[in-house]
Amino acid sequence: MIETNVSKQHESILQILQSYYQLTKPRIIPLLLITTAGSMWIAAKGQVDPMLLLVTLVGGTLAAASAQTVNCIYDRDIDYEMERTRHRPIPSGRIQLRDALIFAIALAVASFTLLSVFANLPAALLAMSGIVFYVLVYTHWLKRHSTQNIVIGGAAGAIPTLVGWAAVTGTLSWTAWLLFAIVFLWTPPHFWALALMIRDDYAKVGVPMLPVVAGNPATVRQIWWYTLITVAATLILVYPLQQTGFVYCAIALYLGGVFIYKAWQLMQNPEDRNLARGVFLYSISYMMLLCLGMVVDSLPFTHHVISFVVSQLHFFS
Repeated sequence: MIETNVSKQHESILQILQSYYQLTKPRIIPLLLITTAGSMWIAAKGQVDPMLLLVTLVGGTLAAASAQTVNCIYDRDIDYEMERTRHRPIPSGRIQLRDALIFAIALAVASFTLLSVFANLPAALLAMSGIVFYVLVYTHWLKRHSTQNIVIGGAAGAIPTLVGWAAVTGTLSWTAWLLFAIVFLWTPPHFWALALMIRDDYAKVGVPMLPVVAGNPATVRQIWWYTLITVAATLILVYPLQQTGFVYCAIALYLGGVFIYKAWQLMQNPEDRNLARGVFLYSISYMMLLCLGMVVDSLPFTHHVISFVVSQLHFFS
């Protein structure tokens, strides 16, 4: 049933393109790109080459799309069992496995070529490592066999920060690894909040997500602790690394305070799926706005404004 002929499912070229687009899980990719951009802006101290930015984001998009396509191939059996994923291109029969695999390989090759030619080899190799880690470590090994699937698998989603840094500098630094750690630590509370919402789906197909195996109370406690650690990690950029300034610090403190409050609310009501949904949705906004804060803080214009304000305060004091 899963490998139904594509021609029976599509009536136009546009529908075929739409199916391949859906195969890449496009809603996930923007968050990966904004972490890449945040890393690039800090690495470039607010002066990113627009062409390098474009190349890196397009290359990252292609790499992420390749990884998600392979994930769809591998998970086609459980996708068919779960109501919310049954209509994806492969389980619905709109795209055959062979065609999906060729598509994934083509995306990976295009990503590596683009990054290696127009950015640098380290960035290209890191992007490929993200695909390999996501497919082999998370999708194949961890997702169906360990409650730590999201914890360890989160490294795949954190690799774009390294890609962005390497694209600008050609190397990796302590700051790059801290950015990696921030996304890595943020992933469990982000994804476990989603897992609380769709726990029954995971239980149905035997995927050992933490809420299924350990229950909601244990899961929300983990969400709470990971949220605290994540917020603390974001402030290391301010001190002792001193890679960001006042603007980022203020944004990180405010966003982190709201994140902690929402995680605390959820810990008091672990069975409330509306609160879990609130944590999940806010976690997305949190990471996007945090990276935006990195960008704004790094801009020379921001530094000029802050210097002007400080000088005026000294003048009137």
